[in-house]
Amino acid sequence: MIKALMISVFAITIAGCASTVVTDYDSGTIFGNYDTWSFAPARQDGDQYVSLDDTRIRNAIEQEMKGESLRKADNEEADLLVDWRIVTEERIERGGSGFGFGLGFGSGNFGWGISAPPPIEKVKEGKLVVQFVDAQSKQVVWRAASRRYLDEDMSSEDRQELIGKIVTDMFAKYPPGA
Repeated sequence: MIKALMISVFAITIAGCASTVVTDYDSGTIFGNYDTWSFAPARQDGDQYVSLDDTRIRNAIEQEMKGESLRKADNEEADLLVDWRIVTEERIERGGSGFGFGLGFGSGNFGWGISAPPPIEKVKEGKLVVQFVDAQSKQVVWRAASRRYLDEDMSSEDRQELIGKIVTDMFAKYPPGA
């Protein structure tokens, strides 16, 4: 009994420590050489409007960059450009349970049944990806992607809180090896 309880507590502890952020970086980059940063210029491939989530992400990134040893500068003077995007993904979600009915008799070969699969729906979610780009080489030197998703049904306060938490988790892994 005690052994089963200890195993359960250990499993819950390990599951709670699972990272919600995945990072990657260029191992040849010396991150201490960067002194200044700026947001990357807007891309021409998407909306020309700044969304509510863009503003939330931008504010969260600025807040975290204050804790780093980098100074904010204009795009022309920055060593490091910060780019982000929300990557939309579709996943299939099974909702509720299906219907089932069955009937059978003794040792004979008679039986009857009916069943319906559970309802399935496509759910759109957004995954936050933040990249640091070397301003000179235009190469990505660090990238973080969230394993947590922004759901369309989330309230404004929940979105703000989740974005802040995700960005904080991302910057906990920057600079690499620190």
